[in-house]
Amino acid sequence: MIIEVLKSKLHRARVTQAELNYVGSITIDEDLLDAANIIPNEKVQIVNNNNGARFETYTIAGERGSGTICLNGATARLAQVGDIVIIMSYAYMEAEEARQYQPILIFPDGDNKLIK
Repeated sequence: MIIEVLKSKLHRARVTQAELNYVGSITIDEDLLDAANIIPNEKVQIVNNNNGARFETYTIAGERGSGTICLNGATARLAQVGDIVIIMSYAYMEAEEARQYQPILIFPDGDNKLIK
């Protein structure tokens, strides 16, 4: 049996921009993408801790080291600059593999920088 499990999570990232007049997606600092093993164009689920909104979109790589978390297009209506979000990606695995898999959990600081 194939099941869907949490692959990676950016926990409590801060929204730095919201661009309504854009084609869509979420732009994420490439350092954060790499750390979480999320690739450009990968589908992600986003949870806004400030207002409870839950939505899905795809990722775009932002400038490395910038701390960018930018909601683009319609998703810009679901968060404001400064909101705290959780960004999650999922993977399909055989149940046995999923039992052994440990998701990658990234906890950026208040400026969306990697904590070393």
